Amino acid sequence: MRPDRPGSRPGHDTRPQGPKRAVAGGGGHIARKRFGQHFLSDLGVIDEIVRAIAPKPGQSLVEIGPGLAALTNPVVERSERLTVIELDRDLAARLRKRSELQVIESDVLKVDFGAIARDAGQKLRVIGNLPYNISSPILFHLLPWADHVVDQHFMLQKEVVDRMVASPGNKDYGRLSVMLQWRYAMENVVHVPPEAFDPPPKVDSAVVRMTPLAEVPAVDPQVLEKMVAVAFSQRRKLLRHTLGHWIEEHGIDTDFDLQRRAEEVPVSDYLALAALKR
Repeated sequence: MRPDRPGSRPGHDTRPQGPKRAVAGGGGHIARKRFGQHFLSDLGVIDEIVRAIAPKPGQSLVEIGPGLAALTNPVVERSERLTVIELDRDLAARLRKRSELQVIESDVLKVDFGAIARDAGQKLRVIGNLPYNISSPILFHLLPWADHVVDQHFMLQKEVVDRMVASPGNKDYGRLSVMLQWRYAMENVVHVPPEAFDPPPKVDSAVVRMTPLAEVPAVDPQVLEKMVAVAFSQRRKLLRHTLGHWIEEHGIDTDFDLQRRAEEVPVSDYLALAALKR
């Protein structure tokens, strides 16, 4: 599993670089910065994560970014079969040698999770790492397939997980909180310190559990996303200065309280407003 550093982009790290070294236990594999590779190596943390996932035989599990298989191995021991999505072609070639793994060598943003679920004949349990620099795009990529998912367990940078699970009135509550809590119940289940990885990242990580809600308000995701973006465009201002203009522009008749700031509004209120947009 491979958390990235905040703000890092391939080709934009100007710090002096030391000699490259093979990752411990990696069979000579050198971590690739362009993929944000930091490999989980702490056995105690790995065990805690696997216990949180609780994989079982017969379930259709999909792992994003298996890397050196630190999580893959204990999961597949319990599940017997596992589909893995790996972008690094060298790692994908290694994984293909294992008969218990189905390997999809691809950018996860191009993967059709609905097709995987249909082929499996059941809903998916999705696990793995979401690198910091593309974590939000991956989370939004998975949203349309929530009906095909039992649950998701992801390791991300801790500050991203804090935003995902934040409640109204919390400084971390924002666009990501609203867009994901519309569709999932979420819980921070495992804290992962930097020293649990090789090489260690500069940030703490955490594992979040995402369970699709059984009943979801019928709203247009694009309308909700645009509306929430407007609401949080100026966090310190009252919503009458931002969302008020959006409501007026779309001719929406509502008693929505605009004398609040965006971070004070519960998800249910945003959903009720989005449902009025025709």
